Formats: sequence, structure tokens, C-alpha cells
Amino acid sequence: MSGAADTAAAAAVAAVAGSSGPAALPLSGRVAIVTGASRGIGRAIAAHLSSLGASVVLGYAASAAEADALAAELPRAVAVKANVSEEAGVRSLFDAAESAFGCAAPHIIVANAGVLGDKYPPLADTATADFDRVFAVNTRGAFLCLREAANRLPRGGGGRIVAVTSSVVGSNPTGYSAYTASKAAVEAMVRTMAKELKGTRVTANCVAPGATATDMFFAGKSNETVRRTAEMNPMERLGEAGDIAPVVGFLCTDAAEWVNGQVIRVNGGYV
Repeated sequence: MSGAADTAAAAAVAAVAGSSGPAALPLSGRVAIVTGASRGIGRAIAAHLSSLGASVVLGYAASAAEADALAAELPRAVAVKANVSEEAGVRSLFDAAESAFGCAAPHIIVANAGVLGDKYPPLADTATADFDRVFAVNTRGAFLCLREAANRLPRGGGGRIVAVTSSVVGSNPTGYSAYTASKAAVEAMVRTMAKELKGTRVTANCVAPGATATDMFFAGKSNETVRRTAEMNPMERLGEAGDIAPVVGFLCTDAAEWVNGQVIRVNGGYV
């Protein structure tokens, strides 16, 4: 995990300690599930939702120590190991939300878990196994989270679905064909789902970060590639996990109920 993500998590914890009243805690009494919550963007999102008053289920695949450490820092959080590419794994996250926090159903799901790889081959050289791995987590995993949410989130207000996709869907960089396709599929599912949830007051949106300073972004990239990527952005820097989390947080509040079926690119103007 990057130092920036650590800072974002710490700031969110401090915000919880220093906030008071329902206006300062718009998610008080609500339960959120965040997948891929042990590191990077997911960790910052989970900490931010906690700072808004939510009880949080921290879904993780492998980084148990980091997930447990974050759970210990937040006021109301539990870490749950789950493989989002498996139906039973996704169900376990929702079951944990209900059992840990005594709710009839969680109110919020942030489908953030994702994989990229560190080779960046052109499509012609992409191994079938690598393609399948990316789609298993990024697309099947999101689909299973979205489907479970559609069947279990409460109706009548407060139900929020946010899928974390990527601004590469708009920029189409070389070497990202499988990853871009996997995220484009999620955006299509979410836009369709928002219409299918008509009458429920459950909203479904995507947040699409640009290049963000996380371990997943840095993997396999040279210092020169990282430098060029930062310089290409109108803001002349990489994004930070703390740039993404507040946008997700807003979409999870009542103030965002009129935002539905959208893909919000959070990338400093990159695309």
C-alpha cells in the first residue's frame, strides 16, 4: 500500500473522531461493503465511508494483516476474506454485514476489487489464462456483487451500488486490452442495472479513476513510464487514493440520489 493511502485512511479515522451530529455523518446507521478494501483505492474508500458514519465490511482476497489492521483502526468495521469471483464468496460478504452489524441487509456495496497484471502485452500476445484471470475478478466479480446487491439491498431509499472501473475505457491505451474490456463490461452492466432497478430508489453508478499511485498501477512500470504518465495529466501528477474516495462517498449519500446510471471519471482531466 502507498503512503498516500495510509495518510487517507488515517485522515478518515481522525475525521470520525472529530465529527458529531447527523449532518457530519450522512451514513450513520448504514452498512457498507467494500471489496478489495485492504489496500490502495479500496482501503481509502472504506476509511472514508467510515468517516461518514458507515459500518464497513472490508472484503479482501489475500492481504489479511492489512485488512485486519484497518478494521482495528475504524470504529465499526470487520474484515472478511472472500473471493469475489465465486458466488459463495460474494454471499459471505453480505451475510457478514448482516451478522456483524445486526442489519436486515447492507445499504451500500462498492465493487472495487480488481486485478491488472504487470506485463502490458498487446492483444496479439495476451495469454488466454491472463485474459481469464482479469475477467474472473474484474467482470465476473463485479457481476456477482451487483447481482447480490440487486437482490438484497433495501428498497425505499439509501441503497447504493458503486462499481470502481477505470478511465482507460475512455483512453484505450495499448497493452491494456483485456483490462479495458473487463472494465467496459462493468460500465455497461451498471448502466443497464440502474434502469432495471426502477422504482426501488437504489442507485447504481461507476467511478472511473485515472492513473492512481497504488501498488497495482506501479507494478511492472519503469520510473520513466510513471513520470511520463504524470506529466501527461493536466494536473501534472498521478492521482491519489484520497482523490477517489470522496467521490465514492458522495455517491453513497442521500445527496446523490439524483445521480444514477452514470460513469464518473475521476482523473484530473486525463480523458
